[in-house]
Amino acid sequence: MANEKQFPMTAEGKRKLEEELVKLETETRKEIVERIKIARDFGDLSENAEYDSAKEEQAFLEGRISTLKSMIRNAVIISEDETDNSAVSLGKTVTFVEIINGKPSTEEESYTIVGSAEADPMEFRISNESPIAKGLLGRAEGEEVVVQTPGGEMKVKIISIK
Repeated sequence: MANEKQFPMTAEGKRKLEEELVKLETETRKEIVERIKIARDFGDLSENAEYDSAKEEQAFLEGRISTLKSMIRNAVIISEDETDNSAVSLGKTVTFVEIINGKPSTEEESYTIVGSAEADPMEFRISNESPIAKGLLGRAEGEEVVVQTPGGEMKVKIISIK
């Protein structure tokens, strides 16, 4: 257990995981147990699709609960020092433009760098383990950086760090 993976996250991210865990353990678990109970009443379990489905959902739920417990237990809270914006780091929002054919694009992109437990690209929160974040971490405002992505190299210029 000494070598368990650590999960960097904000205090807010940890709170959300704790809320999800409570809901899964109290509400969702009870709902699935009730579905299994009802499905058992349908008779022969060997040909009972409702029972099989509920048992699969239960297995998935227990796996998610186990994962959440591990993430919470091994959470490393990111220090949210709002005054030090000298370099891209966990918890910071970085704005950049892609450089295409030597010229900066006019379209800015902004992402908050978070731990993998909090990543949500639809909310512009990317994991520190993602290719873009790896390329930006430790870099300063105004720097031009070549980022290795699955689609190939991408050159960007950092506009701001907040």
